[in-house]
Amino acid sequence: MDAQKEALRRIISTLANKNEELQHFLETVNNTMTGLQEESCKVMSELEVELEQLNAALEEKGAELRGMIEAEQRRKEAELQKQQSEGNFALVSCEELLEFANQTLSITNEEEFLMAAKQIKERVTMAPAFRLTTRPVASENMSQFTVDFSTERAGLQRLHFLPVPRAPEIDVSRCCVRDNAVTVSWRPPAEDESSVSNQRYELQYQKNNQDVWMRTTGACWEKICDITQTQATITGLKFDSRFVVVRVRARNKAAAGEFSEPVAMETPAFNFGLEAATAHAELKVDGLTVTWEPQVKGHEARLKGKDPRASRSSTPSPNKTSTPRGARDRFSGDSYTVLGDQEMTSGVHYWELRPLADWKSFSVGVAYRGSLGRFDQLGKSPGSWCLCASQWLQSSLSAKHNNRVKTLDWTLPQRIGVYCDYDNGDLFFIDVDRLRLLHSFKTKFNQSLVPAFMVWCGGITIATGLQVPSIMGNFLSTNQSPSSPSQ
Repeated sequence: MDAQKEALRRIISTLANKNEELQHFLETVNNTMTGLQEESCKVMSELEVELEQLNAALEEKGAELRGMIEAEQRRKEAELQKQQSEGNFALVSCEELLEFANQTLSITNEEEFLMAAKQIKERVTMAPAFRLTTRPVASENMSQFTVDFSTERAGLQRLHFLPVPRAPEIDVSRCCVRDNAVTVSWRPPAEDESSVSNQRYELQYQKNNQDVWMRTTGACWEKICDITQTQATITGLKFDSRFVVVRVRARNKAAAGEFSEPVAMETPAFNFGLEAATAHAELKVDGLTVTWEPQVKGHEARLKGKDPRASRSSTPSPNKTSTPRGARDRFSGDSYTVLGDQEMTSGVHYWELRPLADWKSFSVGVAYRGSLGRFDQLGKSPGSWCLCASQWLQSSLSAKHNNRVKTLDWTLPQRIGVYCDYDNGDLFFIDVDRLRLLHSFKTKFNQSLVPAFMVWCGGITIATGLQVPSIMGNFLSTNQSPSSPSQ
């Protein structure tokens, strides 16, 4: 008995589930039918609007053509009516002169006859009938307005609903990654010209550390819409991934088509962060921005008062303070240093620096991580190379390495590009805004390098994830700036 009840309960549960499923199915069908009716009414209304616009355009063109025919008719009728009026006047004059000539033949008096004949001769000479052309000035021919709309009629007969565009094809040979921008080119789908001319394109892209064949699903795509050409350039990217995957689809008034096959474009760039844990205690690291926040009393007063004693060094040296136990690895003393968290052991690398508005002194360069002590300043050791800028008391720009200083006669830059070719031992500092090589070091790197920065008073912000810009080719080929060989 219990087994039968349990079996019946299972049957009832199955029937209940099936009943719920059928109800849901019928609800879905009803909703679909309602949606179908609404969508059909919508597209029917759109069709009527298009037909009305087409008919209005046809009527407008017909009225224009009719007006041209009527204007030509009026012009010719006016010319013919003028010629007709002149002809009637000449005819009346000619008939009068003919009657007068016939009457003259009956004159018997010789003197009267000669006088009348002379008058007739003079009147004939001046008669309108002899000055009037007897050919109509306008013809009845209106063949220049003959029309043949067979091509247009055939086109109207071919009118149909817009097709859903087919997928474009990305032209990999014309795509490029250059100067931190990605240019994507594609070929439009092979369709008739009338549909292609009304198409717009939508470009989608996403950063990815895998190639297109290993692309992840569900990733967020960035979009560039309403593109009229078959090429678009993506700017403002930070290349913090190995690839940028792109795809394109065509869109017309009806719908958007399928996407093209995704293409992965490699975006090599140098990405690094800053080691906030080892930064000088008076440096605040916020992402890629470094600001100097003094913790020793008297610093602000010296800045505001411009104590002449501070002019002994471009970077004032406050009294060393004790360092908490939890921060023994921090830079201390006069170093005001913060390092990048990614090492360079091969290849070429590029990043940029911008000083903030209130800056007074900063340095940028590279250093051997293992050879830079807690109290070492950049450029004062054999394992660090840097460019120093200062506008404390006076403006100065210099290159430093191994405690050797070379003063540079350049205007202080607002954006500095740093190019490091580890394998060739090249370190270039570029004024990016003026496209000028500020200084270059030539050496042989033999340890792991890291980006290095010093900040005193004010702050800097760093841009990473940048490609080596194309302008570096000019500096590498000419390199007219004097180099400072390392020992």
